[in-house]
Amino acid sequence: MAAAVPNVKVADPKFNVEQIESQIIQANSQGAEIIVFPELCITSYSCGDLFFQQTLLDEAEMGLISLMNFTRSMDIICIVGIPVSFGGGLMNCAVVLQKGKLLGLVPKTFLPNYKEFYERRWFVPACDVEEGNVLICGQQVRLSSRQLFKTPSCTFGIELCEDLWAPIPPSSAMALQGADIIFNLSADTDSAGKYDYLRTLVSQQSARLLSGYVFTSCGFGESTTDVVFSGKAFIAENGKMLAEAPRHALEGLMVTSEIDVEYLRGERRRNTTFNASAALHRSDLMHAVETASVMPGNVTLTRPIDPLPFVPKEGPNRDERCEEIFSIQCDGLAKRIVHTNCETVVLGISGGLDSTLALLVCARTFDKLGKSRRGIIGITMPGFGTTDRTYTNAIRLMQQLGITISEISIREACLQHFRDIGHDPDQHDVTYENSQARERTQILMDSANQMNGLVVGTGDLSELALGWATYNGDHMSMYGVNASVPKTLVRHLVRWVAQNIGDDSTRDTLLDIVDTPISPELIPADADGNIQQKTEDLVGPYELHDFFLYHTIRHGFHPRKIYFLARAAFGSQYSEEEMKKWLTTFYRRFFSQQFKRSCLPDGPKVGSIALSPRGDWRMPSDACADAWMAECSSL
Repeated sequence: MAAAVPNVKVADPKFNVEQIESQIIQANSQGAEIIVFPELCITSYSCGDLFFQQTLLDEAEMGLISLMNFTRSMDIICIVGIPVSFGGGLMNCAVVLQKGKLLGLVPKTFLPNYKEFYERRWFVPACDVEEGNVLICGQQVRLSSRQLFKTPSCTFGIELCEDLWAPIPPSSAMALQGADIIFNLSADTDSAGKYDYLRTLVSQQSARLLSGYVFTSCGFGESTTDVVFSGKAFIAENGKMLAEAPRHALEGLMVTSEIDVEYLRGERRRNTTFNASAALHRSDLMHAVETASVMPGNVTLTRPIDPLPFVPKEGPNRDERCEEIFSIQCDGLAKRIVHTNCETVVLGISGGLDSTLALLVCARTFDKLGKSRRGIIGITMPGFGTTDRTYTNAIRLMQQLGITISEISIREACLQHFRDIGHDPDQHDVTYENSQARERTQILMDSANQMNGLVVGTGDLSELALGWATYNGDHMSMYGVNASVPKTLVRHLVRWVAQNIGDDSTRDTLLDIVDTPISPELIPADADGNIQQKTEDLVGPYELHDFFLYHTIRHGFHPRKIYFLARAAFGSQYSEEEMKKWLTTFYRRFFSQQFKRSCLPDGPKVGSIALSPRGDWRMPSDACADAWMAECSSL
């Protein structure tokens, strides 16, 4: 999409069309499918009583003919503003043209009653006339405010300036009738404080409609007799501002961005309120206009693709968002503690990221409930793969937080278990690993029974997505506070707590935990005592898997599209082969490990994605992954 603000001269259609044509060339060269210009851009908006002059109206029509001829060999769809005589009056219209053909005229519905621009002096509102055909530029063209334009890739509607300010804007009905994108041709004057209001209005309308919204307004060259037009252009998508133009430019300008129609349609399918609203407005039928195909070029994304979609963005609200997530975890645990009337909480402390975040949640929750932190029972359970670094960090953190510390080695119990089932302890296979996880879970559960306690789970969303958990081992707890927190966010939250804590020694411990390689520590360390079993070497980088997870669950995108977005997000950080490999791993594990997610313990949802079988993700444990795997193979 392109939103253009051309330089204009008041009442000089010939000059104005030349400026418009130069921006069409620019947009077409960048691969834009649709370009929109401001309200009445062919004549300029601020012509005043010159709109009553037939000479100006004739020149405007000649300018439109020039544009038709200019675009005859182009695929790009152009939306421009022009005054049109109809039914004995004059109408402020948007005209849609492509390949030398006029596809439709959309008149303005709501005309402002401002002292500086009393539009009703010159124009008739759409609601005062019957829609119909008008002869313009030698073509019979439908004139109606109730039109939708359908391209092979999207359906779009058009409203003009003041229409957006109405209690029920025309764009609302258009979206409910299937418009994916709304274009607004505007002539918005400048005044102190107005820009922020307008920016919010555009963003919120796109969010309310689950749509794209492309807005452009008059700029330099309009009359400054009483007001100033500073040139505003926005491209928004479902509440997110993708692109906006700098104001007060003395030359023409244009912004472009991509609008993800597949994403918007997916959001609407999930949104029952949107569908119910559409059902209430079934009678608001609109005329559909088919456009010609726009040949797609090689798409180079101009919109940013966030490689860490779960992590709060840099900015003034980042701390507030982290505090909100942390508080949701704490409130969930607090309710469960109060409801069960338990005296303690029990959790395994490994010195890794997940158990650290869970422990921090427990500490905050006990403080909030007015309970002594001594009621938090942290059990460290050294095993065959435990390293000095993680063990030391586990003990140190528990001491610094003032909780009750217990240490129970699982080595002898596991060796006895190996003897019982006839397993060679030198065979470091899945039985060797899982027996340790299940032994630890048994200790936690039985210890909780001893102390009228509740076992707090530490596993995170990324592990659940990949099935990187031992069934009925670390997979199980009595309440999982990290259940909807992915690994990239776990790391960020622990770092955030470290940066906002007053105790230097605790901060140092937390930051060292953040820097420790992620590992289940189920395989013995190397000769130097370092972690040998690194999770990301085995299943892939968590930042990639969290990216795949987000776009798979939140948007339901094809593997091919997720791969395309990952390349844009991560650039040269990973090779194409690496991305294909780990994307294939993600789908293989995600489908095969659903059985673990089908029986998850309770846990709080903190964001837009969770995998609880009771709420957000209801998937059969034996669903077939062939279609997804085949697409991965074809990348």
